[in-house]
Amino acid sequence: MIPRLFNPGLLLSLLSLAGFPILPAAELTLTAPLPHQVVQRTSPGKGLLRIAGELSEELSGKDVAIEARLVGEKQATGWQRAGGSIAGKKLSGTVEAPAGGWWTLEVRVTREGKELATGGVGPVGVGEVFVVAGQSNSANFGEEKLTPQTGLVSSFDGAAWRLADDPQPGAAGEGGSFLPPLGDELARKLGVPVGFVACGIGATSVREWLPKGATFPNPPTIESRVEKRPDGLWMSKGDAYQTFLARMKSLGPRGFRAVLWHQGESDANQKDPTRTLPGDLYRKSLETVIRESRREIGWEVPWFVAQASYHVPGDEGSDDIRAAQASLARDGIALAGPDSDALKGDLRERRDRSQHPPCLRGFRHAPRESSVRSHRHGRGRPCSFRWRTHQEQSRSR
Repeated sequence: MIPRLFNPGLLLSLLSLAGFPILPAAELTLTAPLPHQVVQRTSPGKGLLRIAGELSEELSGKDVAIEARLVGEKQATGWQRAGGSIAGKKLSGTVEAPAGGWWTLEVRVTREGKELATGGVGPVGVGEVFVVAGQSNSANFGEEKLTPQTGLVSSFDGAAWRLADDPQPGAAGEGGSFLPPLGDELARKLGVPVGFVACGIGATSVREWLPKGATFPNPPTIESRVEKRPDGLWMSKGDAYQTFLARMKSLGPRGFRAVLWHQGESDANQKDPTRTLPGDLYRKSLETVIRESRREIGWEVPWFVAQASYHVPGDEGSDDIRAAQASLARDGIALAGPDSDALKGDLRERRDRSQHPPCLRGFRHAPRESSVRSHRHGRGRPCSFRWRTHQEQSRSR
């Protein structure tokens, strides 16, 4: 038993005078991963966490090692060597992590088994991540603000992660979205946390999502993100595209499962017919966004393209736009997303009088019916999710 008058400071002084090296503990502040971050898993059972941090003082030497472990509510991994390095006060590395969460990541720097610095961050998860873009329902224009019920759904705005309570960070609008109930459904089905990166902007045409300088003959209804050239053609300013691209790049190579695209209403059946986009130009424009964004991020990310062109009763869809959206899946450029034009009546806001489909009312009051009906492939088959490697996804295209 240690006497009550024991003075640890005196013991350290005596040990130092006797020639024993006393290593002061440095502080380690982790900058990656971030709290509530979901990292895309690379196989059904695991993923790779990128670690970054800053030390309060320089630690170097060939014998210095970075080690990490993950601690959950019911289990923990053992300490494992993290691949990486320390340069001055900067620490970086990677560590393999089990799929699931939430985890607390603990990191330590050691030399010959002795801890020189420790740090931690949590909660973090390894699961499924989706980038969501387009208009209206890809943003925050739903009637009701929703909250995830599982506690396993997070959102990222390009700078920070948080639990995915509506309105979704990073997207336009202050209302509700379909992401909380969709995230809950996926988390329950897959048994892992789910992350969303919402980029949607209400009332946008696909023309506004084109890269800077891409041209088209006629402007969309809203002209703030496009401009007219001296030769009479119109072109995109590229603002929406650049934000979208930056969000994808921030997740790293193969850092998310897919893009979920929901858009088309602002190109279909406009009050001024000259602002309506013909189906062939819609197909050309969206294909440009898909192919150029894949090229710039450096990998063939899958896209799910929804059937979306509904306005109000009596204007319940555009065959031209719907055919263009379906053609991208038919030709192997994208995957068939939900047919949200099929949601009508009580499954839309204000009992089918809303111009912002599909309705969040359906997710709140009839979650099973609406979630199944709004997530169907092009031929009416219920959409199922099976984990596939990126190699499998590439081959399927």
